[in-house]
Amino acid sequence: MTPAAPAACNRTEWGVLRVAGDDAIAFLHGQLSSDVQALRAGEGQYWSYNSPKGRMLANGVLWRAPSGQAGDAVTLLLAGDLAETIRRRLSMFVLRAKASVEDVTAASTLIGVAGDGSLNAMREAFGASPAPARAVAFGNAATAFMLPDRRIVVVAPHADSVMLNAALARHATSVGNDDWRWFGIAAGVPSITAATSDRFVPQTANWDLLGGVSFGKGCYPGQEIVARMQYLGRLKERLFAFHADALEAAPATRLYSAAFDAEQPCGTVVNAAPDVNGGIVLLAVAQMAAWEANDFRLGEPGGPRLVRRALPYAVPTDAPRTSRPSA
Repeated sequence: MTPAAPAACNRTEWGVLRVAGDDAIAFLHGQLSSDVQALRAGEGQYWSYNSPKGRMLANGVLWRAPSGQAGDAVTLLLAGDLAETIRRRLSMFVLRAKASVEDVTAASTLIGVAGDGSLNAMREAFGASPAPARAVAFGNAATAFMLPDRRIVVVAPHADSVMLNAALARHATSVGNDDWRWFGIAAGVPSITAATSDRFVPQTANWDLLGGVSFGKGCYPGQEIVARMQYLGRLKERLFAFHADALEAAPATRLYSAAFDAEQPCGTVVNAAPDVNGGIVLLAVAQMAAWEANDFRLGEPGGPRLVRRALPYAVPTDAPRTSRPSA
């Protein structure tokens, strides 16, 4: 069972950054893990912004302005509690590039739409039909973007919030952020927040499996570490999904397993949300040895037992070394 669908959430707890200017594309291409330069108007992708040590400082989805929309800015969505931190950090590296990085969260209305019938709800409410990883413009400077996992986000001027929510309410059930997180967890898409920033190499969070890392592009912060892990390393951790009979699990809560030393954590919660059938569902980066032993406890060695859940994509539990692409 899933939350009521189609579901519309106007409090997604996401932040919105806008990067504009003649050099915006080239600048982001040199900072993020994804191939920003490959995007055409209206196209989008998952991205991460990494530390020099290759750990994800933030991640999310971005898209290039669709045809018919003024300017050629790039919109980035990320955890709201990281938006201003990432804006400041990116701005430090603009230097002489003709690019500006602006946090437009407060000036924007952001609505998430998810579940069966989402696309039909968008058509009925707004006449907008985005496709996976593509954005379309509609109304008064509004944009609808369909994530690769088929959730849809609408970004528009804050002044249009009441009108947009009222139109969508006729075709979708209004839900809170817990349900929005539930849909993201069901899709197996982790969202790095302030609590988990600078903890995970992208591959351990399955970001490579989701297309958030380009291994054919040039340098970006942490690229050497990420590439070394891909071609020379051997992953000991991956992102997995679980259910627990618990009331909550905050991001960065640790996991334990009898397969390891009793006091030694073997995993970390990334995101969690109440489950429609009781308890919680969660995504956690965890040791593959513990996954194979099928033994996890939440929060402490004697904490609630975690029950494994399947992700909607295959996760290699014994990652082989791959060949480096030819020059």
